[in-house]
Amino acid sequence: MGERVLDQVVAERWVERWDRQQERYIADREERFRVIGDVVEHVCAATGTPVVVDLGCGPGSLSTRLRARLPAARIVGVDQDPFLLGLARAGRAPIEYVRAELGSPGWVDVLGVGTGWDAAVSTTALHWLSPERLADVYRDLAAAIRPGGVLVNGDHLHDEQPAVRELAEVVRHRRAERAGVVENEEWSAWWDAVRADPDLGRVFTDRELRPESGGHGNGLSVGSHVDALRRAGFGEVGVVWQSGDDHVVVAVR
Repeated sequence: MGERVLDQVVAERWVERWDRQQERYIADREERFRVIGDVVEHVCAATGTPVVVDLGCGPGSLSTRLRARLPAARIVGVDQDPFLLGLARAGRAPIEYVRAELGSPGWVDVLGVGTGWDAAVSTTALHWLSPERLADVYRDLAAAIRPGGVLVNGDHLHDEQPAVRELAEVVRHRRAERAGVVENEEWSAWWDAVRADPDLGRVFTDRELRPESGGHGNGLSVGSHVDALRRAGFGEVGVVWQSGDDHVVVAVR
């Protein structure tokens, strides 16, 4: 099916509900967004019209926040989920949204922005990729991002040391309790509610109102990501922010 038009008020209501649902798992989600924005804003400071690509953009939560901080940038969000892209496209912000599968043949070309990107960003999305597919994506990004440009990835990434991993999870859970988000809607419940909404059912098929991914992701550690990024061709890679097992990893081309 082609692109559908979703009522903006309906879309905004569901994106707001998505954001609250996500905070159940990422109590400091807004701070993570701000940190990613800090990095991108700094890297793009000398560029008149920077190009920023949001990988696995979902309903556009990160893209929208970056647009507010970088009004002159060309921001392109890419995702394979037609419903989440529908929510994103119904927003007010002037952002380009493209449906493509990360790592599939020619996915970079589908975006229509060429190469020489200033930044690629992602948040709680790349962990859904298999290690092999992720390595392909990292190589594609190393070829697409300009020298001095960055990949900025915010995600739950565990430590390879079991005791440290356990303590980082404890810190995350305690932070969620203090933030008052442990009773927020669960991910699966959000999707159940989506399928029950007649306003959405008039625009999307039942299949489109089901998540593209499930489970708990690839389980890669911080070290595994760092190694894969360096093998892909990034010069410097490191963690610039962490709260428990929630990290923002930066890779400089």
